[in-house]
Amino acid sequence: MNRYLMFLWVCNLIVCIGCQRGSDLTVETDMESIPVTDTVVVVEAACGECQFGMPGTGCDLAVRIDGQDYYVDGSSIDEHGDAHAKDGLCNCIRKARVSGRIVDGRFVATGFTLLSQSSDTPAIGDH
Repeated sequence: MNRYLMFLWVCNLIVCIGCQRGSDLTVETDMESIPVTDTVVVVEAACGECQFGMPGTGCDLAVRIDGQDYYVDGSSIDEHGDAHAKDGLCNCIRKARVSGRIVDGRFVATGFTLLSQSSDTPAIGDH
């Protein structure tokens, strides 16, 4: 009986250690820790190809966080006015109030509001 209990205890220990290592690997490889997780911050936003020089074939929304550029999922460049207007995201870098997190090298936005160029208030038509 003691051998059986010892065997169960060792198996349980191995399973617990394996589960802990597996969860650590998932966190480290699937998501990067950044300061905009679950908080709202102001970042630079623009067309990734036109303003940030990112690789791509079209005009796509991107943000710059701590000097690193990320394409955005959860909001598109067309949701924030005419991208090719004088103050559009293909012609200038704007400020945006965002919330979200970086997943697999892309910024997944849970909130994205383009700010007007003259203040910290939202631009007309953004929400």
